[in-house]
Amino acid sequence: MAFNVATAFEQFCKNLRFSDDSLSTISYRYHAITKRINTDYWGTSSDTMHSLFVGSYGRDTEIFTSDMDMLVQLPYATYKKFDAYTSNGQSALLQDVKKVIEKTYSVTNLKADGQIISVPFADGINFEILPAFINEDGSSYTFANSNNGGSWKVTDPRAEIAAIQTMNSQCNSNLKRLCKMARAWRDKNGVDISGILLDILSYNFISAWEYKDKSYLYYDWMTRDFLKYVADQPTSQSKWKVMGSNRYIYCYGTFQSKAKKSYDKAVEAIADEKDYPSTANSKWREIYGSKFPTL
Repeated sequence: MAFNVATAFEQFCKNLRFSDDSLSTISYRYHAITKRINTDYWGTSSDTMHSLFVGSYGRDTEIFTSDMDMLVQLPYATYKKFDAYTSNGQSALLQDVKKVIEKTYSVTNLKADGQIISVPFADGINFEILPAFINEDGSSYTFANSNNGGSWKVTDPRAEIAAIQTMNSQCNSNLKRLCKMARAWRDKNGVDISGILLDILSYNFISAWEYKDKSYLYYDWMTRDFLKYVADQPTSQSKWKVMGSNRYIYCYGTFQSKAKKSYDKAVEAIADEKDYPSTANSKWREIYGSKFPTL
């Protein structure tokens, strides 16, 4: 059987999606958490107000292994209450929100980074909840960081979501698919790199890629060229600017060497596609894992 690039990569991208049942479960939990926050902090039973998906799920770059990042907006009076604490009001705020969420979901814990309340579920779909306060610009949020005695930090997830959406519409929907494929590559190869950095690199790469307006037929080349782009990132670089919000994220991993190994496999796979399709297929599965279809 011949190796059909477009068919294989289109099916691969479909395989990376959440199932309809999982999407329904995610939606149910999101609304339940939102309703609990609104009931306790806002005096309303709304299950839609004062919350939004952020992180990879909010940017629509997630795959089936992703955590659900969720921002819940709290009233300004709550900020003033905990900001007035003499020491680490941020930690007290997180504990307060944790107790509220436990009224709906009893198994919760604070994430080690000191900013998130984590709600793990038995089916492996975990919610990571960021309590935050809307800023005067109406877009960015202030959130609690309980590390090192406590501090307040700012995030602008809507700007990042908008940047991804705009670029995705300019490149024939290839950006979001590339972000998802990159996560499958990371998971298969144990690459030490965060989802947000994968999105940044995907965004920066595809904005200048000469075939960004093509579709699945070019995804073998897109994989090859993206992996080379990742492998060529300076090993001395430790921070990257996030699209849209222009904040910086830090990475001290050594993802470049694994990207180079996978790039070499992609070059071999492309060379084998015509005469040795099963060999090419096996190499793509070495790069992307079992969600990549077999011939």
